[in-house]
Amino acid sequence: MIESRAVALTRELIRCPSVTPTDAGALDVVEKALKASGFETHRIVFSAPGTPDIDNLFAKIGSGAPHLAFAGHTDVVPPGDPARWRFNPFAAEVSDGRIFGRGSSDMKGAIAAFMAAALAYVERHGAPKGTLSLLITGDEEGPSINGTVKLLEWAQTRGERFDHCIVGEPSNVSTLGDMIKIGRRGSLNGRIRVIGKQGHVAYPHRAENPAPIIAHIVAALSGHELDKGTTHFERSNLEFSTIDIGNKAVNVIPGEARADFNVRFNDVWTHDSLKERILQVIKATAPNANVEVEFPPSNAHSFITKPGPFTELVVEAVRQVTGLTPELSTTGGTSDARFIVNYCPVLEFGLTNETIHAVNENARIADVDQLCAVYLNVLERHFSN
Repeated sequence: MIESRAVALTRELIRCPSVTPTDAGALDVVEKALKASGFETHRIVFSAPGTPDIDNLFAKIGSGAPHLAFAGHTDVVPPGDPARWRFNPFAAEVSDGRIFGRGSSDMKGAIAAFMAAALAYVERHGAPKGTLSLLITGDEEGPSINGTVKLLEWAQTRGERFDHCIVGEPSNVSTLGDMIKIGRRGSLNGRIRVIGKQGHVAYPHRAENPAPIIAHIVAALSGHELDKGTTHFERSNLEFSTIDIGNKAVNVIPGEARADFNVRFNDVWTHDSLKERILQVIKATAPNANVEVEFPPSNAHSFITKPGPFTELVVEAVRQVTGLTPELSTTGGTSDARFIVNYCPVLEFGLTNETIHAVNENARIADVDQLCAVYLNVLERHFSN
């Protein structure tokens, strides 16, 4: 069986064990293929105190408007115990019509598909009447500090102006073509600490038990309706991930209790307005308690690319190649699209997400090739317009 270019590139990328923040040669694979076809390439390393240095790639061909960018990440999450995998997680083995390996779906298959589509377009037409670019980082699965957010700033200082962008995140649920992400919810973490007074359980009047207080706060926040959802978003959701007292003695009233939570929020909220609401609920629930609340820094804002001509163009490309009309969705976690939306309209469309971050992550060979065909169709439509 002769492999397509997209499949061959997918396997080559998987064989680079680029677990965040290690690049392991993944960007070399991308740069080499693009440079050979006339793309101008730049490798930029960004740094910040307390975070690892990250290698990034910006590649482009053509000039001026319209400017279509493809964005993605070559870094992957750790594979866990390799013994639990059907094949070595970085061997890129093919079996049953699938490519197995960490990053196959999230998202080396999409990067390979877009590379193959871009190369095919240039071979067919030469440089586009406009600009075609790729922004590839190695920092999406990590803290997302030295990656896309800084790469966009760097590109802007060079005079790059993006008109539209597609992020190759695995947006589809079970079948290629079933979903395009047009936005994402924001994310906010919180830590609550209730400070009481330790004492003997037989003398409760000499102590202040934080356990009932933290329980009331957890119940109040869990039951509080933040909103009813919006046109493109489901309702915001607060979930507690841990409640910890750390007291192993049954005859001791603890001195403090802690709880951690996460909120996935829609476009009703900003980080500041959401923090204010949470503090109001806690104050109303435990007005006289000694409660400390901490919100770790977050750059995960909610965002939306409202449906318009670009969305219609991508939907039609998906429909023509797959025969499906994709749902326009804002479900799921966060992605680097939250940074890109500040520069241009952005959509997410990639492979299916049923095995991402899991043991035996894999991508269907047919899906990789179809995804490449969708991207090529988008390029043809975008630059012909």
